Amino acid sequence: MEVTQGKEFHIKSGDTVYVISGKEKGKTGKVIRILRDKRKAVVEKLNIVKRHARPSQKNPGGGIIEKEAGIHISNLMIYCTKCSRPVRIGRKRLSSGEKIRYCRRCDEEIKS
Repeated sequence: MEVTQGKEFHIKSGDTVYVISGKEKGKTGKVIRILRDKRKAVVEKLNIVKRHARPSQKNPGGGIIEKEAGIHISNLMIYCTKCSRPVRIGRKRLSSGEKIRYCRRCDEEIKS
């Protein structure tokens, strides 16, 4: 899959997100990391998959390991803690030149 360079995602690592589609629909979680090339986000304790691992120094017994898999960013919305609901975000540049993201419902700044 081709990723356009310089394209910003509306979700960043550390954001609290709400899942709007898929098997985890309706749940919230914190973004652990962004997989830019696949346009996915790994969300804490959501979309758990089982992977078979062979024995290694880190995991001497091997076996079945449960870990988080990516969720496509189109299925996620930023969750505003002030509004207590999923919201759309806007971007604006302050007079100091700094770019910020804000909740378009309550005008609260979104910090990741």
